[in-house]
Amino acid sequence: MGRRLAVVVLALQLLAAVPAAAQAVSGADRAAVETVIARQIEAFRRDDGDAAFGFAAPSIQGLFMTPERFMTMVRTGYAPVYRPREFRFAHTEADGELLVQFVAIIGPDGAPVVAAYTMERQADGSWRIAGCVLLEPPGESA
Repeated sequence: MGRRLAVVVLALQLLAAVPAAAQAVSGADRAAVETVIARQIEAFRRDDGDAAFGFAAPSIQGLFMTPERFMTMVRTGYAPVYRPREFRFAHTEADGELLVQFVAIIGPDGAPVVAAYTMERQADGSWRIAGCVLLEPPGESA
């Protein structure tokens, strides 16, 4: 793991150690969420819009309507997620049927970023990506 990514992961781990009102996340849910995110990133790397779009929650699919529109948004607004040099899963927080998975990423330009993925449990028990926000890593502000 690169030094910059290791620093971001450490900062996120320290933040996760702060007591919070969030619910505990089961190991099975965490593994399922990590798998969904990793598979979507793999689909982005292959430019497989259909597969990447398939990991999005119905609300996201309804917003973008087609894999092509979705991929255009990702390419233009989420370069670190679209083409990460490295990524590593950090802490997870849960609140009811929503879960937030933090992912430390080194983007294509070498800059560290934290992606906060909002995950939504579907009626069949699976998880899908309901949103992603790119955050400045702790300690990286100017």
